[in-house]
Parts: sequence; structure tokens; C-alpha cells
Amino acid sequence: MKNIFYLVALVVLASACISNKRITYLQNLPDNAPIELDEFIPYATVDYKYILQPFDIVEIDFATSDAELTEAFSFQNTQRVGGLGVGGGSGQGSDPLYFFGYSIDQEGNVEVPKLGKIKIAGLTEEEAKLKVEEEINSFFKEDVFVKLRIAGIRYTTLGEFNSVGVNIIYKNRATIFDALANSGETSLLGKKNQLFIIRQYDGGTKIHQINLNDRALLASPFYFIQPNDILYMEPMKIRQIGTADNLTASLALFAGLLASTLLMINLFTGN
Repeated sequence: MKNIFYLVALVVLASACISNKRITYLQNLPDNAPIELDEFIPYATVDYKYILQPFDIVEIDFATSDAELTEAFSFQNTQRVGGLGVGGGSGQGSDPLYFFGYSIDQEGNVEVPKLGKIKIAGLTEEEAKLKVEEEINSFFKEDVFVKLRIAGIRYTTLGEFNSVGVNIIYKNRATIFDALANSGETSLLGKKNQLFIIRQYDGGTKIHQINLNDRALLASPFYFIQPNDILYMEPMKIRQIGTADNLTASLALFAGLLASTLLMINLFTGN
């Protein structure tokens, strides 16, 4: 009887802990070839370029040897405020290009002063740049250079993240770990081995799943996020007992009370 009581107490105490294997990033998992420290890991070859879509916001700048030639093609008072930098931020009014950029309408057009509506949805950034360049250069004898790019990498976090919502990273490229850090990390009870990436493609959407515990992720085509990705992390089943903030403390308290009760019973019974 005594041994049974101690065994039950030990099991309950063990259940109050979450294994490090479930919460540690970038492990060498048993089924994969190990990746050692300082080993060079080439990026995966990804045959994918972001296709501009309706409701995207793009930045379009014009440059030529005579700045006065392009003034008529720019909106007034669209100077950037204090520089955009390269950091990230949650989408809580922190995106100046919402006001200064060019929004692609539902039909896939941007409206540029003097040029009118130009359809760029369904094109890559480079293809859209060339199309706008072609339109504006029909007005001038000398070439006008156009810079066109999306206004940062927008993505959405849902589920077991410490901060959920729409986020923006002002970079041309961002990794999945940039996105996690920018979103306040995941909660303790998130299934890090089953992160869903809902990604938009030209004409549709796909759902992908990655394992943040796996070091092989560094060579995965999903190591870098794409604009408009949705990141969703499910909770562990243990989540039903409580939240990440109080679950460990609650289980530890319960385990302690149970162990004390079993010990008292053992003392009184004399077994």
C-alpha cells in the first residue's frame, strides 16, 4: 500500500510538468539527420514569388534627373514620417503606408495621378514595377525610374500566441522566428510541433504545417514567412485544465495536497 501511494504521488507530480522536448525550439529530432553547431545550412530553393492581390498596399516612388517632371505623378504631402526603419510592430495604427501608399482596389487596380488606373493585381512586384514604368514613360522622352514594393510583410497570429492579431515587419524578408518574436512568442501550452501556416497563392489558399521543435526547419521552404500569412497554433490538451499562466501552479498545488494526504493516510494506517 505504501509503495502504491508513493507511486500515485509521483505520477501526479510528474503530470504537473511539461516536457522540455515539447517547448524547446530547433532540436535534433531522432528521425532526422542531426545538424551540428556551426554546420552550414543552405536555404531551401523555393519556387514562389509573392503575387500582388486586391487590398494590398504598395509603395510607388518615381525618380528622374528632373524632379519637377514627376511631381504631377505623386500625391501631395506624402513625405514619409520619421523613416519607417526595419523593425516590426503590431498592426495597431503603426503603419504609415496605409495613409501614404497606393491601395490596390477590388478590381486589382492602383490609381496613380495623371496615369489613372493601372491593373497590377496578379503580378509580381517586379512585373508591376515594369508596367507602371511603361505607363509613365509614355509621357516623357527621358526615362523615369519607378520603385514599387509592398508595404512591409503583414501576417496574422491566432491561437496560442502571447499577442494575437495583425502584425507588420518592415523588411523584405522575415523568418518564422522573426514573426514569433514580433508577436510576443508563443504561450507555454502551444503545440510548437504543429504550427499551421495558412498561405495565400495566386487564385487560392493552402494550409501548411511546420514543427518549430525541429532543427531541420532551417532548411525548410517555410522558414521564411510570406506577406498575408496566417499563423495558427493549437493548444495542448492539458489546456482544458487551465491557462498557461496558472496551470503549472494549480497542478503543483494539487500534487502537493494529494501527496500530503497520501502521506497522512499512510501514517495513520501504519502500512
